[in-house]
Amino acid sequence: MARTLALTLGEPAGIGPDIAIEAWRRRQQLSLPPFYILADPDFLRRRAEAIGSAIALSVVEPATAEAAFRNALPVVDIGVAVTAEPGKPDDTSAPAALAAIRRAVGDVCSGSAAAVVTNPVAKNILYRSGFTEPGHTEYLAKLAEESTGVPVQPVMLLWSPELAVVPVTIHLPLKDVFAKLTTDLIVDTGRIVARDLRTRFGIARPRLAVAGLNPHAGEQGALGQEDLAVVLPAVQRLVAEGIDARGPLSADSMFHRAARETYDVALAMYHDQALIPIKTLAFEHAVNVTLGLPFVRTSPDHGTAFDIAGTGRADPSSLIAALKLAARISANK
Repeated sequence: MARTLALTLGEPAGIGPDIAIEAWRRRQQLSLPPFYILADPDFLRRRAEAIGSAIALSVVEPATAEAAFRNALPVVDIGVAVTAEPGKPDDTSAPAALAAIRRAVGDVCSGSAAAVVTNPVAKNILYRSGFTEPGHTEYLAKLAEESTGVPVQPVMLLWSPELAVVPVTIHLPLKDVFAKLTTDLIVDTGRIVARDLRTRFGIARPRLAVAGLNPHAGEQGALGQEDLAVVLPAVQRLVAEGIDARGPLSADSMFHRAARETYDVALAMYHDQALIPIKTLAFEHAVNVTLGLPFVRTSPDHGTAFDIAGTGRADPSSLIAALKLAARISANK
């Protein structure tokens, strides 16, 4: 079975190339799992020079990447010449980012890679190129369905040693959350989370803490009926299926240290309800994990940081955590 991880280029004008290079430079001191990056080799050489990292690159195919990893950063050529400069996306940005994602998914589905680790993309750059998916996660789900023929419901897990959170609704304007949040969606999300925490994270009986939607989980209907009408029935159904779930809980009191020790993952009802606490507690090393896919996918939990791309100042900590977690949970699978 393949042990090597497929790392995508991400937005080439962002810090993805920088942190990939820096992660490889620290491979021995941090005992990193072997990985290869899907990129334009000439572009990567230029970026390494720009950030002052004189490293060796080796253009490989996935089968030979592990052998090359000790002495050179393995690069699988995506066949797209990249001309974007640091902080300045251009017409090659979106084609390169998407080609790397497609190849990574193809490699992991064929067994050539153990998992996919994705560097950050700039969704607005993708949208201008005609990209129609809401984001990275949804695009990966589409590729997985095309590869396997099996429908996929992706679930975003933000993981760190301090806290793991799942937003049930993700990239929606707040005004649309009330219409999109349903009991079925919460139940389906909870099932996927419980299953993948068992099979991939090795947690025998995952404990799910389910946040309420409204302040104080609705105060028994005084602050909105959604928690009684939508969230509570979902928790009851999960419990009836044998899943250790409780809620709806008041979101303002479920993220302090003592509360976090009582559950393995928090299910939040909308994006910021989940991401604010984890980015407060673990901004440098939180990892984005996509559950529900037929393969393992992790990603740094930060953006492209155009303002520091190419300067050598980008912190690779979140990517390093994503690589280590991908290796760990793909081995469990």
